Amino acid sequence: MKRQTLVRAWKLLLKTLAFALTLAIVVIILPAKARSQLGLDPCCAIISAGLSTISNLLSSVVAKPLSQIQQIEQQSANFEQQVVFPVTSINQARGLAAQAQGQFVQMRQIFQLPVASATLPTPQRLEQILLSRNPGAVSQVAGNYGSLYGTVMPATDAPQPVRDLVDMTDAEAQAAMKKALEIDALADLELQAAEQINQQLQTAAPGSAAILEAQTSAWLVRANAYTQSAMAELVRVRSIELANHGAQLKFSAAHTSTLHNNGSEILQQGAH
Repeated sequence: MKRQTLVRAWKLLLKTLAFALTLAIVVIILPAKARSQLGLDPCCAIISAGLSTISNLLSSVVAKPLSQIQQIEQQSANFEQQVVFPVTSINQARGLAAQAQGQFVQMRQIFQLPVASATLPTPQRLEQILLSRNPGAVSQVAGNYGSLYGTVMPATDAPQPVRDLVDMTDAEAQAAMKKALEIDALADLELQAAEQINQQLQTAAPGSAAILEAQTSAWLVRANAYTQSAMAELVRVRSIELANHGAQLKFSAAHTSTLHNNGSEILQQGAH
């Protein structure tokens, strides 16, 4: 409807301009010396009549369609402002974003409250690393873990299966500590991204909502991936605990079998 009206108005305007151009050409072609009996130049009368005709055409033919176009554009603008992008709803959303920004600040403050509890030097060093939220401190975990929990015993102090079990348990414990450091650092990045997106929402134009929504969805996917990574680490820790329990049962069964065989040999020797 709007496009058809524009096309009609454009055609009428072209016709009017063509008429005006034709009239101008006629005026130019007329003899310059022609005079009326009253001394008036006929060109002036022709030009006056032509201009009057053009004015009438512009008022009746062009102005009315243009007025309709302006009315349609105003209706479209009102529809966008009242239905598609209502100003009241936009202001409410921005107010909600400002309120959420304050909540984000409170969350960060609570999230960063100190929880360190170790009181002795060696545990304090390891605890400080584990709570540093610094992924660059991952390389310091092994040394401080060994200082606190010790290393794998020498081969002369325990059988090889026991040493293997201890080594695997220490390895998974250190891996879980390192993964916790990484996840803490990722959580900080997620909070920063959430605050930045929320700040953009407070001043974003209505048309950019889709872009911010896509950006938020991308960060949500990342957060889910980090959560899955943390869950996988918890599963590994639990698996090591179950494996340790199983190994202990196996060691006990083997020890019982050894005692049974030794007891049988002693009884047989005593019978002889």
